[in-house]
Amino acid sequence: MQLPTAALVSLIPFLPIITAQGSSGSGKTTRYWDCCKPSCGWPKKGNAPSPVGTCDKNDRPLNDGGNTKSGCDNGGSAFMCSSQSPWAVNETVSYGWAAVNIAGSNEASWCCACYELTFTSGAVNGKKLIVQATNTGGDLGNNHFDLAVGFEPGDEDEDGRVHC
Repeated sequence: MQLPTAALVSLIPFLPIITAQGSSGSGKTTRYWDCCKPSCGWPKKGNAPSPVGTCDKNDRPLNDGGNTKSGCDNGGSAFMCSSQSPWAVNETVSYGWAAVNIAGSNEASWCCACYELTFTSGAVNGKKLIVQATNTGGDLGNNHFDLAVGFEPGDEDEDGRVHC
């Protein structure tokens, strides 16, 4: 089950409690969907055995996406896969992906790491979003989670794919 975009967008303005590897604190959430190859999609990023998967412009997984230039770079053909969209497990827990910047840390430590975000106000108070860091962003502040949410229902083709 995938949450409607409107419901996910409603999560954005609320500050979550962040729990990561035994630590916690507060942070900020925003959203993005730029279709570019995720920065954690390059080999040897973070502590994952393989990079985050990438897709071609038609949303088909690439076999060697880790070594393929980003589609946002001139001549590149690797993009973010539409499968990196959030989904709900139940009424209180959802899973998704995010670009991340954690204070006092670096890309090598947060790339591919997972974080549990607990929202602390508004209609989503007490709900959890568990995200994997698949991207980073130079424009993010400290303890900032830029949630990978960006297409509207109806943007998919007949196969359920979103094209960049």
